[in-house]
Amino acid sequence: QCGKVSDIERKTLDAYMLEFCLSQGSMNSWAEATYKKFNTLKNHLIKFRKGLRLSDFQTDTLMSFIEYLRDTAGLQNTSIIKMWKNLHWFLRWASDEGYLKKDDFRKFNPRLKTVTDKEVVFLTWEELMAVYSLNFPEGKKYLERVRDVFCFQCFTSLRYSDVSNLKHEDIADGLIRVVTEKTGDTISINLNKYSAAILEKYKNEEKPLPVVSNQKMNKWIKEICFIAGIDQPMTTVYYKGAERIEETHPKYELIGTHTGRRTFICNALTMGIPPATVMEWTGHSDYKVMRPYIKIADRAKAEAMEKFNR
Repeated sequence: QCGKVSDIERKTLDAYMLEFCLSQGSMNSWAEATYKKFNTLKNHLIKFRKGLRLSDFQTDTLMSFIEYLRDTAGLQNTSIIKMWKNLHWFLRWASDEGYLKKDDFRKFNPRLKTVTDKEVVFLTWEELMAVYSLNFPEGKKYLERVRDVFCFQCFTSLRYSDVSNLKHEDIADGLIRVVTEKTGDTISINLNKYSAAILEKYKNEEKPLPVVSNQKMNKWIKEICFIAGIDQPMTTVYYKGAERIEETHPKYELIGTHTGRRTFICNALTMGIPPATVMEWTGHSDYKVMRPYIKIADRAKAEAMEKFNR
């Protein structure tokens, strides 16, 4: 977190960031994830330049920070853009409060190449069913519980954080009702026969699902998908500075807890469930976010129709 006011001299960058977090977090009802983003930004600024002060944020410093994120921190362009947007928010607040006299940041606009149509990694329905029905060999039975939690994400759209926080009282009358940790939105998701069966399996345990740490889940999900034979090569493209980088991996290496939500959305849309309904379940409020998934669903429908011609 940002720290305590009484522990920080107000003229330090830490003090200004603390005041920013407290005021903006309270005003905008930040979720825990937003506080973590600005804590990450603060840590990068500390590593970038020792003793950095608010008055240092002029054009040359901003450019140097972008170069640090690219060359030293090793961030991809998409991550650098997100970091810059958060820093811009902080500097805009500092300027509005009268703490920052120079406004170089308002004209500073780093132009970083990004991939416009980034590949969305998800499990097709056939792949999801292969994982769901997987029988684990002796010595791998511990993976069954991880598989069940991951599949529950794929059948409900819940993020790892919300599955981890799920309580028995959140589930009633065929519905899951949660306040999402990332956005603070209240959402209701209807249970289907698959998600209901997974909950039934663990109904006598302390928590609705046997969730392990995110790190372990991400490691073991890859192993589960490897056992299920989800190994077709996939090429990912990203930019670091001006360099376009292509990497090819077997699909199971690209799958983690984040894949569950994407799998739900892609399969729901492919089945013909209206985007507006899917957005009610997922908590999305911006239709633009759904466009990449809608393209995938349209492509899948076209490929399915092509089977008639064959």
